[in-house]
Amino acid sequence: MKKLLAFLVVLLFAVLGLGAGSVFYAYKQWEKVSPLKEPMLLEIPKGSGAEQVGRLLQKNGIIESAKSFKWWCSFHPGRANFKIGWYKIPPGQNIEQLVALLSSGKTASIRVTIPEGKATWEIVDILAKPLNLNNKKLDSLMHSTEFTKSLSVNAKDLEGYLFPSTYDFPYAVDEQGAIKIMVNQNLKIRDEMQAKNSPVWNQLGGWHEVLTVASLVEKEAAVPQEQDHVAGVFLNRLKIGMSLGSCATVRFIFRNLTGPIYKSQLESNNPYNTRKFTGLMPGPISNPGKAAIEATLFPKQTTDLYFVSRDDGSREHFFSKSLSQHNSFKETAAKNRGE
Repeated sequence: MKKLLAFLVVLLFAVLGLGAGSVFYAYKQWEKVSPLKEPMLLEIPKGSGAEQVGRLLQKNGIIESAKSFKWWCSFHPGRANFKIGWYKIPPGQNIEQLVALLSSGKTASIRVTIPEGKATWEIVDILAKPLNLNNKKLDSLMHSTEFTKSLSVNAKDLEGYLFPSTYDFPYAVDEQGAIKIMVNQNLKIRDEMQAKNSPVWNQLGGWHEVLTVASLVEKEAAVPQEQDHVAGVFLNRLKIGMSLGSCATVRFIFRNLTGPIYKSQLESNNPYNTRKFTGLMPGPISNPGKAAIEATLFPKQTTDLYFVSRDDGSREHFFSKSLSQHNSFKETAAKNRGE
């Protein structure tokens, strides 16, 4: 009996020793930092729990023991709430830091800047390469009436609705996802601008018309301080039924952003040709930024009906109330060009 009791005591201490050793081993694993030498992109699939994530981390050489990872999560309930997506895993992380990162939802991103005043086909080229997207699919979606309507945009396409800004796009975002991010930002600005109660909003008819005029302002005002003045001129022309007369609309029709505009192009029967037709064209010719939109909603109070580039290197314009004064300024501009 004494021998049996002694055996049980020894066994108990052995078990306790093994347990303590296991706990110590687990603790050391928890504190150990990742052997990664360089940052790694890792995707956490949908439905991943502690066991699946641990195996994924071990498989990719980020941790040594998937079991220790699972134990840590079990000993810290509520802290492991893994979010799906791609994550940029930096070197030197321990298990606690890895759990925090993968539960944060701060997925890896790619920063892309969309400048003000770019047309959709230009934005396609800006997005496609850094985000590894298909040019043709991007362009098709931007001009799909069905997709446009699905984004709560009441227009035939998304020209004007791709808000220019610097975006941190999620890693591995697809074509639809990238476009939605930009359109959602546009609609956010819409709500912000509508709350300012500009009378121009109702005068023009709504957000689509505001964007349409703002797209002209964006293309014609080469310096920010003239945007409200250019907007005032265009709005004055609309009020009296005068053609907007913007060469930028002709360039939009033919995707001719630089170089000469030909007589045949000026005679185009395209409804966007404001050199030929009066009234507002059917939609935006570019994607305007917030400043151009605000200039449209709160234009300079002016009686001017004309403007022409000074061509003196300032990128500014001469503004005038009459055609005779406008023609005089055109002569001055020609002299500035050395003609």
